Amino acid sequence: MKEQVLIQKVIANDKKALRQFYKTFKPKLERFFGRRIGDRHDCEEVVADTLLSAIDSLPLFSGKSKLSTWVMAIAKHELVDYYRRKKIKTFVFSHFPFLERLVSKALSPELALEEKEAKRKIAGAFEKTSEGYQHILRLKYMDGLSMREIAERLEMTVKAVESKLSRARKAFRKHFGKKIQITPEGLKVLTSSID
Repeated sequence: MKEQVLIQKVIANDKKALRQFYKTFKPKLERFFGRRIGDRHDCEEVVADTLLSAIDSLPLFSGKSKLSTWVMAIAKHELVDYYRRKKIKTFVFSHFPFLERLVSKALSPELALEEKEAKRKIAGAFEKTSEGYQHILRLKYMDGLSMREIAERLEMTVKAVESKLSRARKAFRKHFGKKIQITPEGLKVLTSSID
């Protein structure tokens, strides 16, 4: 099937064309992600996300490049997103273990959607904070630096760091929602179901 015909049929939701698209790109994506992502389950998930993103974005394909080049560009963006989410997840779960317990409750098949939504909400809240706030949160909670070490690195006073970190926590909480309270010691869930 010619590329342009395949694209038009996939956009029209033709099942045969969708199968052809899947058969064409799934092996390439599995090889691409397989070399870059160690966990097989994560790799399969990113392959599926990439295929869905490509299919959803096909109406925007201009034809200025080969379809395979375009799909692989989407794959590269998905890979960056995967590592960003993984880094945020590591950051959040290592510093706020109660959130891991909260998400682990969503691991049953019936609650898989809640798990995905919780992860997305955590990552989204972090990404919605300004780059400056993300930076200071990373220094404090990912790198484990003390207030003095952060102050030295940012060439600020300790008092200014405390103030900025407080604002960064508030920004994260605002984007995460009202069920989380961020304190200097970490996050606290404000629901009675979590200790």
